[in-house]
Amino acid sequence: MNTRVNLAGVLLKNPIMTASGTFGSGQEYSEFVDLNKLGAVVTKGVANVPWPGNPTPRVAEVYGGMLNAIGLQNPGIDVFVQRDIPFLTHYDTRIIVNVCGKTASDYIEVVERLAEQPVDMLEINISCPNVKEGGIAFGQNAASVEEITKEVKKYARQPVIMKLSPNVTDITEMAKAAEAGGADVISLINTLTGMKIDVNRRKFALANRTGGMSGPAVHPIAVRMVYQAAQAVNIPIIGMGGVQSTEDALELILAGATAVSVGTANFTNPTATIDIINGIQDYMENNGVEDINELIGAVTD
Repeated sequence: MNTRVNLAGVLLKNPIMTASGTFGSGQEYSEFVDLNKLGAVVTKGVANVPWPGNPTPRVAEVYGGMLNAIGLQNPGIDVFVQRDIPFLTHYDTRIIVNVCGKTASDYIEVVERLAEQPVDMLEINISCPNVKEGGIAFGQNAASVEEITKEVKKYARQPVIMKLSPNVTDITEMAKAAEAGGADVISLINTLTGMKIDVNRRKFALANRTGGMSGPAVHPIAVRMVYQAAQAVNIPIIGMGGVQSTEDALELILAGATAVSVGTANFTNPTATIDIINGIQDYMENNGVEDINELIGAVTD
């Protein structure tokens, strides 16, 4: 039984990976999760300099999920290279570094710093709805998506994943723009922009007012957008959005995703990734599926 999948020449032992921003760089979770069993670890966003993030409160619970306005707080590329990469290289899993920036030159600086590092792929966050400048603008305009993809590809030594925002009118336009810019893979969906108001205090629940919504409630939107993107482009897709269970992951694969990222579920169930990996193997055995690749985009009317 084969669970291996190929992302732009990078072979993963199975299609399940962590979603950026929900797993750190794996250190904390390594007490609960055998990182060797994961298809890949996707790191929290890394910028060229330390980012302090947004003021608090920056997390709120909502029906079917959560809002976050962390603001991509991170210690910057210097600390990441010294501390996190050496930790991850101890494990037999693929390392995907999520890169964030406020300008094209910010992204390029990080990409260049990672060129000689032992990381397998780069995921470029052009779609985070928390940052007031940069990220949101790149991901919401097709011309900008194509342009930033081209810029990053000029300097990247590793295959490039462009992470797309769902906060757009037509996801296929963004997927096509990333492909036209030379993206090796696309990943979607990032969080949906939402808002919560505390009616008793008559104040915004988040200091940032808006935040990115994730969790089970966004899953059907993710399935729809992954399906639409898969019809529009010829490059592999990493699907994500509200994945809590084996069934959720399989839905995204059947819709056209080659791999699946598990995010918010890690907060409520630290072993969610392992549970899903085991569940996929059980599904394959029970349904006579010899190769996971048979399931990619296999949905029918």
